[in-house]
Amino acid sequence: MKSTRNLGIALILLGWLLIFLGIAHGAELKKEFVHAIHWVETGGREGRIIGDNGKALGPLQIHYIYWLDSRVQGKYENCTNLNYSVKVMTAYLNRYAPQAVRTNGFEILARTHNGGPSGPQKPSTRPYWLKVKSHL
Repeated sequence: MKSTRNLGIALILLGWLLIFLGIAHGAELKKEFVHAIHWVETGGREGRIIGDNGKALGPLQIHYIYWLDSRVQGKYENCTNLNYSVKVMTAYLNRYAPQAVRTNGFEILARTHNGGPSGPQKPSTRPYWLKVKSHL
């Protein structure tokens, strides 16, 4: 009887752990959203693209602090690679706008990408969102 109870508790704990790990990993971004951001940021170009007066790097124009906040393993210079940049953006948006990632809240995601964690509240990110929206 006691071993059955322990097994039940272990299964419950395992279930919670799997749920936690799934949430910690985060949801993936929709391809059409990634494509729209890529198009707005660099016209779909790839490689070592320097922007924003030397502050942004790569096809998704990732800033150094954004990269740090994403907590993705690697080097900032890896942001010249589109796949790596997508991982960085996915991690960053899962950190600061997880609900929007899960519900495909593209406006919140675009404005967060452009303006940081408080980007959706900044009037200055609205024109950026409208550009992204036109490519969705």
